[in-house]
Amino acid sequence: MTRIAIALAQDFADWEPALLTAAARSYLGVNIVHASPSGQPVVSMGGMHVVPDMRYDALDPDNIDALVIAGGLSWEKGEAADISALVHRFRNKGRVIGGICAAASALAGTGILNDVAHTGNSLASHRAYQAYLGEGLYRDQPQAVSDGGIVTAPGSAPVSFATEILKALGLFGPEAEAELRIFAAEHTK
Repeated sequence: MTRIAIALAQDFADWEPALLTAAARSYLGVNIVHASPSGQPVVSMGGMHVVPDMRYDALDPDNIDALVIAGGLSWEKGEAADISALVHRFRNKGRVIGGICAAASALAGTGILNDVAHTGNSLASHRAYQAYLGEGLYRDQPQAVSDGGIVTAPGSAPVSFATEILKALGLFGPEAEAELRIFAAEHTK
């Protein structure tokens, strides 16, 4: 069974992983686990209280297929935990890694965006991280970008983010497409 880990930080943007987790769990039978830096509960930007299944360092890429990191205020304020070791553990095992909104910039800070096409909220937010050297591969677009098992998106793109994560996992078929199309319908003409 496919497993996706959702890494949450205090004040995470609750809407960003919501479509992915709902479609993956409810329609595709994917096992979803949530983690926080210490394993302690976190509260989203919208006030949702989440009791995670584990802490970041307990996430094992040997039995988790994708690591998805939600953005939020703690990333923007520089208060989020350093995710470098976690991200590199998953990257070294060839797992899918996704970052949306400010978490895409946090991925920039780990250096893993230096060799893949990517996007995020803005190039300036990526440049704030010293390890980021991938400016030439940045795509200034409103949809998610997927390259080499790395998926990034601006915070305004949870539908294309979910789609690209599912595609990277080989799970995007007619059922997932139909479900996510419903959520994106307001953007079609």
